[in-house]
Amino acid sequence: MIRVLVVEDDPVAAEAHRTYVERVAGFTVAGVVHSGADALRFCERNGVDVVLLDFYLPDTHGLTVCRALRAGGSDVDVIAVTSARDLAVIRTAVSVGVVQYLLKPFTFASLRDKLDQYARFREQAARTGQVAGQADVDGMLATLRTPGQLSLPKGMSGETLQAVTEALAGAPDGLSAAAAADLTGVSRVTARRYLEYLAENGLARRRPHYGQIGRPEVRFYPG
Repeated sequence: MIRVLVVEDDPVAAEAHRTYVERVAGFTVAGVVHSGADALRFCERNGVDVVLLDFYLPDTHGLTVCRALRAGGSDVDVIAVTSARDLAVIRTAVSVGVVQYLLKPFTFASLRDKLDQYARFREQAARTGQVAGQADVDGMLATLRTPGQLSLPKGMSGETLQAVTEALAGAPDGLSAAAAADLTGVSRVTARRYLEYLAENGLARRRPHYGQIGRPEVRFYPG
């Protein structure tokens, strides 16, 4: 079993990430912590193979945690789970050994695909002490870097899901299906399907909105 440490300051998100990891075959959650200092202590005292690391922690930045791990001689792998979209942050993440980078908010399928890629990489790396040639090196790195296919319901696309997800993330006061349709350029029916999908996967919350007389409008809020 690949042992995962979940590092996330939001208790609700941390529990969601823990649940997601436990649903992926071959992975187990070694622990859940909510700060950078606790992450470093946990890795020092316990067996951990990979850290699922939020970057915006209450006591420090995730990149600082990565640097501290390397400075302490730890070879634990890191999968960044963050809303950080700054290219400078992404470049630095690569330089300090982050093997995967997953943007929030994300679906269970997205995280599962990243973990599956990581598991295949570890399996290939464990087969032999050295590679036969450049093709083997390229193949191993491609295992980590090549995006997997999201397991979405039939008729749904990753591009539209990403667009609806980003629209929802930018709407702290919630979105109706009609508003999401206007923001993404899809039909109201399509927008509602994707919003419902996010809600079913724990990445959005449904809430009735009582306005004019009649049936309340359902709004969706970031999960």
